[in-house]
Amino acid sequence: MIMFVLIGVLVLAVAGCACVVWASRGGPRWVRGAAAVTLAAGEGVRDVQRRSRKQNGNANNGDDG
Repeated sequence: MIMFVLIGVLVLAVAGCACVVWASRGGPRWVRGAAAVTLAAGEGVRDVQRRSRKQNGNANNGDDG
């Protein structure tokens, strides 16, 4: 079951990337909409990662061993 979910997420990510490329070359309106959604989702993921890094501080103080 989890494999189907992961494959579905992978397919959505690849399709979103394809829409971004196609929209940059002047695709139809629905492609530009899908590209906007994909780019907004990417920005949201980046924001969450930045917040979690700020919240955790510099947890990896360079002490690797």
